[in-house]
Order: sequence, then structure tokens, then C-alpha cells
Amino acid sequence: MKFRTIIAAAATAVFATMAQAEEMKMSVTTSFANSGLAEVLLPEIEKDTGITVQLLVVGTGQALKLGAEGDVDAVLVHAKAAEEKWLAEGNGTHRREIMYNDFIFVGPSDDPAGAAKADKATGALQAIAAAQAPFVSRGDDSGTHKMELSLWKAAGIEPQGDWYRAVGQGMGAALNTASGMNAYIMSDRASWLKFANKGDLKLVFEGDPVLFNQYAFLPVNPAKHPHVKNDLANKLEAWLVSDRAKALIDGYMLNGEKLFTFNAKAE
Repeated sequence: MKFRTIIAAAATAVFATMAQAEEMKMSVTTSFANSGLAEVLLPEIEKDTGITVQLLVVGTGQALKLGAEGDVDAVLVHAKAAEEKWLAEGNGTHRREIMYNDFIFVGPSDDPAGAAKADKATGALQAIAAAQAPFVSRGDDSGTHKMELSLWKAAGIEPQGDWYRAVGQGMGAALNTASGMNAYIMSDRASWLKFANKGDLKLVFEGDPVLFNQYAFLPVNPAKHPHVKNDLANKLEAWLVSDRAKALIDGYMLNGEKLFTFNAKAE
């Protein structure tokens, strides 16, 4: 009888461990991963919810594609127009805003194009294009790349020529290229603050309201992909909009500077 009790207790412990080790996949932007915030949030998510979140780190376009194909359970990205189109196509259940930061322009410390003198982001790009100063674009269909292209369009410029280099890589790799070339680049603030290989680059333009950068959480639609773990995605969302998440997101700082601002609204 005692032997059976021991076996039953062991089995209960094993099943309890299995129940705690719930796993889900989420595609996220390289800018989120580069910021270092994921390293802060993921252990706390697992501790509070029992969910192990596996991140697939790609650009926003690819992150949404992974969701559309049912390869992940949820998506965390920052390109509202693309997100709304994705939802309209039936790929997700809803969109929940979580936090924001902003985009900035980085460039050579002597700012040869005079981008810092501009009043607006479009003016900074016009100055760079007029000087044909080297400019690095991510060129990867990411949220950052989408924003950059929309700003060039608003500035009335189609960037092309030897001065404009699209690298087709994530934020960190693109910043490394800009550092090596001593070129201008548009970055999200968090990636720039976290970036170590700054070389002779500095922040040259910031503050235009158009550079606002919202991050949103989108669960994949289980009606389209029955295998996705919608229950875990919903459980994760509840944590991401909680007071605990707010404290961690708002409290995440680098060199005394805040990287993200929590702005999730209660439903």
C-alpha cells in the first residue's frame, strides 16, 4: 500500500511539472528583442503564469506572416496599418496595444547633412537626400522599415542611388552597418540605447510626433488554425496588460533613460 502511495505521489509530481511547463510561440520584432526588455519580461511571465514563451525574432512583416501561417500562437509587432490589414484578413482575433517608444534619426557626429536643424522628420530626410549623405535602411519589411518608407513618401522623395543602402537585416545589424559606414539611419530609441557599437554616430533628430512607435499584441485566430494555443495567448495577454507588466515595462531603463512606456488600456 505504501509503495502504491509513493508511485501515486511521484506521478502527481510529474503531472504537476508537466502542467506548469506550458509552452507557446510568439513572433516578435528584432527591435523588441534588441532592446533587452524580453530578457526582463520572460522569466517573470514564466514565474507568474507557468508559460514558457518561445520567441521567433524577425521583422514585423515576417512576424505577421508567421502568424498568418499558424506557425506561432501570437504576434508582438509595431506597424498598425499592417496589423489592421492582417486582422481584416482573418489571421487574428484582435489587437491589444501594450507599450510604445519612438523612432529617432542617428547619424555622423558632425551631421554633414544638417539633419539636426530640421523642424520635422521629413525635413531631416530631405536634408540627407539633398546632401546625398550615406543612409542605411533596414530594407526588411519590418515595422521600422515600413515607417521609414512612409516618411520618405511624405517627404516627396524616392530614395535611390549610391548614397542609399538597403541591407535587408534586423535593427542591430543595420546599426552595425551604419556605424561602419558612418551613415545616417532611422532606429527605434530602445535599440539605439542598447546598441554598443556606436562608433562616431550620435542621435541627430528626435521629437516629431509622427515618430511615435506603438507595440501591439495580436493572438492568432484559432478558427483559422485550430492547433494554436489561444488559451495560452489569452493568458499571456492578461499578464501583459497587468500592473505587474506595467511596473516592469515602465521601470526598464538603460543609463538612466526609459526605453518603453506602458499604455495598455483595461477592457
